[in-house]
Amino acid sequence: MKRLLTTRDAEKMAQLYAYLQHHGVPVTVAEQGQNLELWLTMSSYHAHAKALIQAFNENPQLAQASLAASQLNEEPPTPPSFLQQMRSQAGWFTRAYAAVVVLVFIGMYTSFIEPILSALLFNPNDFEALPWSEPWRFITPAMLHFSVLHIVFNVFWWWYLGGRFERYYGTGWLVLAFCVCAIASNTAQFLESGPYFGGLSGVVYGLFGIATIVGWKNPRHPLFLPNGLIIFMLVWLVLGYTDLLWVNIANTAHTVGLLSGLLVGGTIRGLTHLAQQRQE
Repeated sequence: MKRLLTTRDAEKMAQLYAYLQHHGVPVTVAEQGQNLELWLTMSSYHAHAKALIQAFNENPQLAQASLAASQLNEEPPTPPSFLQQMRSQAGWFTRAYAAVVVLVFIGMYTSFIEPILSALLFNPNDFEALPWSEPWRFITPAMLHFSVLHIVFNVFWWWYLGGRFERYYGTGWLVLAFCVCAIASNTAQFLESGPYFGGLSGVVYGLFGIATIVGWKNPRHPLFLPNGLIIFMLVWLVLGYTDLLWVNIANTAHTVGLLSGLLVGGTIRGLTHLAQQRQE
């Protein structure tokens, strides 16, 4: 990401943002104290973006008139379908992994349940040894779900948080965050209770931790979470340690997933801050 400009003029920022978006330049606006910062999310557009900003600054009225005229000549856009909206909210890895999770869940209700469990459980033949000879098992429990409520809850939050994360930070960062949170939460749960567990919840709580850190007190950030949602997720985490819930909860996976997500989120926020300082 590259910062294009900083201003306190909200009206100018809104106009410039619309102007760049209209010309296909991928930009986002972040709030830094009392300043508004315009960021370019794909560096390959940098030269084009600078040229458009220069044209806008030299003659804002002409740029706005050009934008308004082109909008008048355009046909009214067709409202996107529900599936199009869903696809637009997630990158390819978010969609692909959600599809894998659903297919595995369907397979659990067929005659393939035993080979599925044998292939995906953390270490079904040992309650103590880590599966170093089969390293995929550190991740694959995140593909297993044991009820409709379980998979609906996890896939929804995976799509909501993972999709936004992938769109904003890129697929590479999501894959890294997924691996860190899955490995940490699955390993901790295995050491606590043995191999018979599954679910994407550890990763979901990891993404929740990331979103809490990177979007903290920044409503313009795509991963910003309102206080009510943060409180709900934390209350649900605490309730898992009581006997009040009607379902079995992998509490250790949730807690360690959250902690690993906070670590990843802190790393991302720190790297972003360093990048901003270098550009100042």
